[in-house]
Amino acid sequence: MTSAHAPTRRAVVAGMIGAGASLAMPTGAARAASGPPQFGTIRHQFTQVEGARPVPPVAIPALAGGALDLTAFKGKMVLVNFWATWCAACRTELPMLDRLAASGRRDLVVVAISTDRNRAPVAPYVKQLKLRHLAIGFDPGGLVSRVDAAEVDTPFALYGMPISFLIGITGQVEGYMTGEADWLSTEAIALFDYYAGVR
Repeated sequence: MTSAHAPTRRAVVAGMIGAGASLAMPTGAARAASGPPQFGTIRHQFTQVEGARPVPPVAIPALAGGALDLTAFKGKMVLVNFWATWCAACRTELPMLDRLAASGRRDLVVVAISTDRNRAPVAPYVKQLKLRHLAIGFDPGGLVSRVDAAEVDTPFALYGMPISFLIGITGQVEGYMTGEADWLSTEAIALFDYYAGVR
């Protein structure tokens, strides 16, 4: 005999389903607290930087003339890729980054910085790969990037080649990805969407 106040089995199951749904769909604040969505390759994962570091105000020589200032894009995300003409994986990734730069996403800027010590082969290499939309810079002397980051105060430590750093909308480095990656994938888009709305 059941009490008039005892919950029915249907009510209990419905309550469990409702609780499960609320756990499965966290609020925006809970999403931000749980960290960025997974993005990676077979060999590498996007690594979130603990205690995001501000980007140094350095004028980076640009292939098109003038200089690139990574601090000039506050309010937008900046994907900064460090590459070299001798890097085989860079040859695969740079055209993908060029397509990303041409995708029309207004909250994202894509910058590719050559670490080649000799600037002479860079322009022909860029022309050969038909890179028309990327902002190309040079950093042969380690103005902003170093293999040994202890030598200079920079958030751009070259742990591998290529390596891409994602600067958030507040102008701080949020994380990095070593090796070539599919920056046009749905996982990459989810990562950009996360950092576009996390603040």
